[in-house]
Amino acid sequence: MIPRTLSSVLVSLAGQYPVVTVTGPRQSGKTTLCRAAFPGKPYVNLESPDMREFARDDPRGFLVNYPDGAILDEIQRVPQLVSYLQPLIDERNTPGLFILTGSQQFEVMTTINQSLAGRTALLKLLPLSMEELAGAGIHLSADRLLLDGFYPRIHDAGINPTQALGDYVETYVERDIRQLITVKDLALFEKFVRLCAGRVGQLLNLQSLGNDVGVSHTTARSWLTLLEASYIVFLLQPWHTNISKRQIKSPKLYFYDVGLAAYLLGAENELHINRHPLRGNLFENLVVIEALKYRLHRGKRNNLSFWRDGKGNEVDLLIETGPDVIPVEIKAGATISGDFFKGLHTFSARFASPPKAAALVYGGLEQQQRSDVAVWRLDDVPLMMHKMESL
Repeated sequence: MIPRTLSSVLVSLAGQYPVVTVTGPRQSGKTTLCRAAFPGKPYVNLESPDMREFARDDPRGFLVNYPDGAILDEIQRVPQLVSYLQPLIDERNTPGLFILTGSQQFEVMTTINQSLAGRTALLKLLPLSMEELAGAGIHLSADRLLLDGFYPRIHDAGINPTQALGDYVETYVERDIRQLITVKDLALFEKFVRLCAGRVGQLLNLQSLGNDVGVSHTTARSWLTLLEASYIVFLLQPWHTNISKRQIKSPKLYFYDVGLAAYLLGAENELHINRHPLRGNLFENLVVIEALKYRLHRGKRNNLSFWRDGKGNEVDLLIETGPDVIPVEIKAGATISGDFFKGLHTFSARFASPPKAAALVYGGLEQQQRSDVAVWRLDDVPLMMHKMESL
């Protein structure tokens, strides 16, 4: 098992709250993390049909079997069980009693907010980060990272990523969607998912997406919500402040795992990645999600956004730290060009006083400190995030 950054946060919060809830994509390592962090706790997999039936049909009888608490895996499979946890937790008032995991964020959060508000800490575990891979002695090229993605099984077991990600789509993505809603035409839905990958790093246009798939705007929105709920796609929201009267209001579309996006685009080896017309978009996806992992794996909220005005001026990533906003430009190119800094300079010029810092993450090998912009390599993203939060 590759050590996870979230582990210490999980253990710490279990000492303060009676319940800790960990959500995240399927196969992101939630079960492994929780069982390693709490080896003495009974483990219950609610994906198991007999356990699920027991918990659903006789929730009180089910919970009697775990007087000292337990790890309840995939709690969204028996959401009504959470209501029976509440009086049990209030009666015992013991920290770290139950550890819950879930793979469908909206359904889990709705259930938790209704029954366990104020009683549970909430954490999100995404697939492995570059920081965690480096800690395990795994250093890969940018193209290899874009191809492999970050699901733990690929790196722990050395599984071919094309095989593993293909199985992931068929086993988890399609099955979870079927559990959430009836998709009448699975082939159309598969086309929708692949077309989402074709728009990675771009502004979301549901009307265009629906038209290309052959479904209504309403259906496209519904399907996208399902992909969000299952931690497949991530929507980076535009930064809302009145520095421009004509700001873009649409979010940008990314995948929580860049390898999954690359697979859906048909990439099967590093050469495919290197020559792909969307390589720059995939590189941007990688950096944005690595910044998100840095935050979430430390138990912090998402503080990321992007900026784009009506004239097409854009900054790929904004990091809000207290009252400050730090712009970060992302370029896949290995050679620095003056154009790389255009968006940063335009954004900074909109303020009476420039941002405290600005950064460029690029595909080259040299770290630089310019007069107004720090230039970081891809491998430096965790260090960049640390520096930004320390300003």
